Amino acid sequence: MWIVMLALGLITASGLPSLFFARRAAGAAVAGGSMFIAGAACGMWGAIQTLIAGTPNATVLAVPLPIGQLQFVLDPLAAFFLVPITLIGSAGTFYGLGYWNAAHHPRNGPWVRLFYGTLVAALGLIVMAGDGIGFLFAWEAMALSAFCLVSAEGHRQPVRQAGWLYLVNTHFSVLVLISMFALWHTATGSFALKPLGPAAVAPGVRTAIFLMALVGFGAKAGMMPLHFWLPDAHANAPSHVSALFSGILIKMGIYGLVRVGFVLLPEPPLSWGVLVLVLGTTSAILGVVFALSQHDLKRLLAYHSIENIGIILMGLGIALIGSYAHRPAWTALGLAGCLLHVWNHGFFKSLLFLAAGSVIMRNHTRQIDRLGGRAKTMPFTAAAFLLGAVAICGLPPLNGLVSEWLVYLGLLGSYTGTAPGGYQVLALAAPALAVVGALAVACFVKAYGTVFLGLPRGHLPRGGDAPMTMILPMAVLGACCVVLGVVPMVGVAAVVPAVSQAMAGSTSASVALAPAGALQPWTLALFAALAAAIGLSYLWLARRRVATAGTWDCGYVRPSPRMQYTASSFAASILDMFRWILRPHGNKVRLTALFPPLARFGSHVGDFVLDGCLVPLWSAAKRLLVDRRTRQQGSIQRYLIALCLALAVLLLSIMPWRELWGWLLARG
Repeated sequence: MWIVMLALGLITASGLPSLFFARRAAGAAVAGGSMFIAGAACGMWGAIQTLIAGTPNATVLAVPLPIGQLQFVLDPLAAFFLVPITLIGSAGTFYGLGYWNAAHHPRNGPWVRLFYGTLVAALGLIVMAGDGIGFLFAWEAMALSAFCLVSAEGHRQPVRQAGWLYLVNTHFSVLVLISMFALWHTATGSFALKPLGPAAVAPGVRTAIFLMALVGFGAKAGMMPLHFWLPDAHANAPSHVSALFSGILIKMGIYGLVRVGFVLLPEPPLSWGVLVLVLGTTSAILGVVFALSQHDLKRLLAYHSIENIGIILMGLGIALIGSYAHRPAWTALGLAGCLLHVWNHGFFKSLLFLAAGSVIMRNHTRQIDRLGGRAKTMPFTAAAFLLGAVAICGLPPLNGLVSEWLVYLGLLGSYTGTAPGGYQVLALAAPALAVVGALAVACFVKAYGTVFLGLPRGHLPRGGDAPMTMILPMAVLGACCVVLGVVPMVGVAAVVPAVSQAMAGSTSASVALAPAGALQPWTLALFAALAAAIGLSYLWLARRRVATAGTWDCGYVRPSPRMQYTASSFAASILDMFRWILRPHGNKVRLTALFPPLARFGSHVGDFVLDGCLVPLWSAAKRLLVDRRTRQQGSIQRYLIALCLALAVLLLSIMPWRELWGWLLARG
């Protein structure tokens, strides 16, 4: 435990060299990065040791404060989340040495490194918090650090808007969680996060705590319809910060739901699981549909984070239903798929954001339709993005398949003949998950084909690939995707202690997860076949002399970039099926003349929650408040009279009228 706390201290202090030694920015950044990686290595060592021990008997470190003692606990569930926190955080800080360096960002570079370390340390404290007060302290530190990182380029208006939108959402989340912990203290008499059995409090209180947790943590996770902050924040933050946000920060919402919904509130009712499963399925489908309609590369990846949060919630929903139905196999499969997808999504989505950051740094644009042919100038970045795209689509032999396979098994388990009556309807979520996978494939064919294949669609720089400081983190994350996919039992072995703890020490977790081992021979064989095919193809192409000639063009002019499919035209036929929810808008082009002039067409898909609900409500409230400004006349006398009247009304409302009337009758 002490080594983990020391690690978090080193990570927190990693931004200080850049802050205090700004004149030697390059050396200070390297020193701070070394401190961060050393601290992350210590933290990962402590987390792995806890997972290997697999015991729920955690070491407790008590920090005395005037309000009481803050409890920090390192148990298997916390250790499972601590591994991606340290690994993805290390990849991001190493990537930032080349991406957000002193040469290109001399003013905000030190602040980004300072708050990056603070954010990662706060994430570590969140998963180890053993009481509500410590949890809220760490949660608020995470919220403020993330706000400073989102607003790194605050001179740009879209960045400021994204920062304030994130701040509003995260403080809404904090207020809901404060209410939840206040209700927890009322029900238990303590802020200690210890399991609360069904007989301890009334069922209504348990349900209220769970619903507050679902809203508060769901807002942080980006669950629809509480996702409205996520696309703008991920798109406008620095790319290595976006990788940390998508890879692990939004997973704090998942951690909170697993901790509260499973560990602290065991034996959930059926309605909890059904609600989570429905919300997860909705988030997964709508997330991938909105991703398919995006023109901004980072916004596309951000909406895929919402999709994968939906897949994670689907696993959690089937686990809650399995716990209610006393089906340990459903519970173990759903919870293992949920938690293992936290790892898998963290690795491949961070890889995709880092690859997107390399493209943006070299080409100075995030617009997909302005890119093209980048595989020729950025071959390693193209390979890294392709690997992440295959993983996020759940295709073999990479890691996305493993966790989704466990979720599939959990969903289809409800359709077996041994399932209790009425539960077969849960299997309807399995086709929805298959649809999500198919749409994800279409989306990444669009993204990869438009950005990396074909010809450049504009005057793009001819610079080479990203520097080695940016390539190495992508290689590490890509290796994690390969290892967890080719040898899935590595991830399964890591998730078993956390699943056993959530199931109150049940020994059935490892038995229920045995079917995941059936994937290992197939993934090993497929990986070996792919590696051999790629190697032989490379040798064949290296020896072959290829003649070059012009493309046959049917007598027309030589093919140009304008003749290529754009990202919008590629996805148009699919998006037409979802126009009822996307509601695209753009300029209409009517070609009536025999020889029509040059015309341009553009379309935009707004967020149905932010642009369709919240912005109109805010505008209406703003107009109402502006209209009421006329009541402020600047007269102190009127203000004092209004205050006195308000105070009189409050006093009259709390007066014990019945007792006062009884006293008057007695006196009379």
